[in-house]
Amino acid sequence: MAKVSRLDGLQGASTGPAGVPLQGRGNNRGRAMTFQVWGRRREASHDLAWVPDAEGGRGTAMRRRTPATKDPTAVERANLLNMAKLSIKGLIESALSFGRTLDSDYPPLQQFFVVMEHCLKHGLKVRKSFLSYNKTIWGPLELVEKLYPEAEEIGASVRDLPGLKTPLGRARAWLRLALMQKKMADYLRCLIIQRDLLSEFYEYHALMMEEEGAVIVGLLVGLNVIDANLCVKGEDLDSQVGVIDFSMYLKNEEDIGNKERNVQIAAILDQKNYVEELNRQLNSTVSSLHSRVDSLEKSNTKLIEELAIAKNNIIKLQEENHQLRSENKLILMKTQQHLEVTKVDVETELQTYKHSRQGLDEMYNEARRQLRDESQLRQDVENELAVQVSMKHEIELAMKLLEKDIHEKQDTLIGLRQQLEEVKAINIEMYQKLQGSEDGLKEKNEIIARLEEKTSKITAAMRQLEQSDNDLLTQTRTIAMSLVKCASSDTQDQYKLVKDISF
Repeated sequence: MAKVSRLDGLQGASTGPAGVPLQGRGNNRGRAMTFQVWGRRREASHDLAWVPDAEGGRGTAMRRRTPATKDPTAVERANLLNMAKLSIKGLIESALSFGRTLDSDYPPLQQFFVVMEHCLKHGLKVRKSFLSYNKTIWGPLELVEKLYPEAEEIGASVRDLPGLKTPLGRARAWLRLALMQKKMADYLRCLIIQRDLLSEFYEYHALMMEEEGAVIVGLLVGLNVIDANLCVKGEDLDSQVGVIDFSMYLKNEEDIGNKERNVQIAAILDQKNYVEELNRQLNSTVSSLHSRVDSLEKSNTKLIEELAIAKNNIIKLQEENHQLRSENKLILMKTQQHLEVTKVDVETELQTYKHSRQGLDEMYNEARRQLRDESQLRQDVENELAVQVSMKHEIELAMKLLEKDIHEKQDTLIGLRQQLEEVKAINIEMYQKLQGSEDGLKEKNEIIARLEEKTSKITAAMRQLEQSDNDLLTQTRTIAMSLVKCASSDTQDQYKLVKDISF
């Protein structure tokens, strides 16, 4: 069984002068307004007609007018809105006058759930199932979990409840848990905002699709001031019959008179309680003032004692002041006598100082002259020292330059030696190449000799050929001559190359 904590601030909703709470005043004013509304409803009840609801019951009341004046669906929405207003207002007023947590057997609370069930069923689409047609409000309420993450807990709680077999029973349990959590207005507000998703479950003329649904959601915010403690597990929610009891909202004149007398009696009792509370507060203020007077008297006596002590201290301080003044006069006379004696001593010392000052001036002049001579000698020595230091710096700089020059020459000498070694290696390599070229020249000379022998043989053979082969003979001769020229040119180039290398 889920429980919801009571809201703070329900008691003492209205206060009187000096912050004294007036218990029941706000509730009595609400009761008077409720009776006026009920009287008006009773006067208008003669013009009401009963409109059957979607399940075929008696349904809600509407005014007797011709069917052509208004749309029946609009009349149904208006009737449901009025019933929702009456049920919510009556539930809030009765709960505040009841003064404690509401349970499942409270009649206005049961009628509120019935009215909310009728409001949610209005314009609901019929869905086909495997066995029969299904028309339940659990579908749109289950959609709240996707739109409002905090509603996942209440949905899981409803599914885990034992004994609930029908979707309608789960929807009724969901409404009761939402009321205990004081989140019903928030959940339904998220639902009516998403009309594109809500259109899958409701017709376009349904209460939840029109402005009346938003008005009912706004009225549900007022239910956050009441506390409900409902046992959902032990209640048979599947087989309940939701019928609106209009007798709770349509009262006769005798009941209204009794209610007014009760209101007057309650107002008188409230005034009596207010006066008693005011008297109690006045008594408490008087006692607090007495205690403050006692504390002020005690503090006054303490201040008088402290004043007497301060006066005695002032007299003692005045006596001490007189003694200090007489002592000050004696000290002043002694100091004057001492000053006269010291003045005579100072005059004698001044005369002796004047006589000794002449000798000191002569000694000072002599010392000053010696100091001037010594300073001149020192200046000469310092100048000579500066010259010696500058010469030393120049010698050191020259030594550094010579060392640098020596290092550079050593580097150049090392580079020249390396170049000499490289030249020697190149000469050796060139000599080796020269010897190889001479050997090649000899081989080529032998080749030329062999070629000349071959050409002679070829010419002899060609002479013996027929006249028809004269063209071929001339071509072979030209080829042989070109080969000879190429060989001779190669040998000459190699010979020139060897001469250049040797030089």
